[in-house]
Amino acid sequence: MKRNKHKIINDPVHGFIKIPSDFIFDLLEHPFIQRLRRIKQLGLTSLVYPGATHTRFQHALGAMHLMHQAIDNIRQKGLFISNEEAEAASTAILLHDIGHGPFSHALEQSIIPGLTHEDISCLLMYRLNEEFKGKLDLALQIFRNQYSKKFLHQLVSGQLDMDRMDYLIRDSFYTGVAEGTIGTERIIKMLNVVDDQLVVESKGIYSIEKFLIARRLMYWQVYFHKTVIAAENVLVKTLQRAKRITEEGHKLGATETLDFFLRNKITRKDLEEKKEWIIEKFTSLDDDDLFVSAKAWTHHPDRLLAYLSDCLLKRNLPKVIIQDTPMDDVLVKNIRKKVQDYFNFDAYLADSLVYQGTISNHAYSGSDEKIRILYNNGLIKDLAEASDLFNVSLLTKPSVKYFLCYPKECEV
Repeated sequence: MKRNKHKIINDPVHGFIKIPSDFIFDLLEHPFIQRLRRIKQLGLTSLVYPGATHTRFQHALGAMHLMHQAIDNIRQKGLFISNEEAEAASTAILLHDIGHGPFSHALEQSIIPGLTHEDISCLLMYRLNEEFKGKLDLALQIFRNQYSKKFLHQLVSGQLDMDRMDYLIRDSFYTGVAEGTIGTERIIKMLNVVDDQLVVESKGIYSIEKFLIARRLMYWQVYFHKTVIAAENVLVKTLQRAKRITEEGHKLGATETLDFFLRNKITRKDLEEKKEWIIEKFTSLDDDDLFVSAKAWTHHPDRLLAYLSDCLLKRNLPKVIIQDTPMDDVLVKNIRKKVQDYFNFDAYLADSLVYQGTISNHAYSGSDEKIRILYNNGLIKDLAEASDLFNVSLLTKPSVKYFLCYPKECEV
């Protein structure tokens, strides 16, 4: 009996989402995609905003839905997009985050150093293409910006891509941070294509300005919230300590899948030569592996690993200082000494509890692909030139802040 694949999914953000084709349905059913149900979209942000427990799977569906809307709108303006191209673009955006590891960006570069989630997404898409006998050929060309219609790639990855459209409104919805709300429907209605480049009709300029400001505010209020920075750094330090102990030959009690990545240093060359079994391991890894393992590590004889794991599970997060200038070296040195004495740790262990870094908020990159505004007379201007909002020119400049984390027990 033939299965009905024309399903409708009820999404709290966009309403009813229609699965556009049988092939997309088959992709959604694949274990690689279903795994995204077990990867939180915002990592550990739920420790700050309790509602932020939505997943990469929900985001992938939402981005696909917006892609469908964008293509319909561009078609209505007279540009020919074949059904094959439409399905390929929907496939590319559906799979754009398939390579994310546990807790999304929180552990980027930690599971497989030197590789981004985009690298792994591409690898998994090639694997799916083999399994589906070449049906992802066009989607891969669009994803890698190798297809003749460049605007399709811009809809997947660009200044106004469907990825950003969905994650801003979705993250705003689930965190309750109203400043991130954007008019996705209005922006999509204003999209057009000129000379194979995505443009925005001038009537939509105010919606674009709000989109950029919302993105900037969401970075400071949500993605770079100081408690999120603290939690994600604790997670990274926990994983680093677990890897160090494993490399020294000690048993940890991690899940079998996580233990594999702790014991093995995976490189780009490994992915090329041994990709089948690495893919199998990676696509079995999700958020649950980290938390189940961390629960076991709270009882580990290594005091640093036990402390970090306990902090993670009990939300006993470090103190965070964020400022516009680099940290004072004397202050950092004094804090390290205080932490070393308090915990009776060697200096190198204390470094796992006192750490600093930078965060950069770049809402609109004027040096990369620009947002182009189309006027009724056919004139096209860069948004930074077209907008009368003085903040847009400021948004092209990265805003950098410096942070320092250390245990609250050693507050200075």
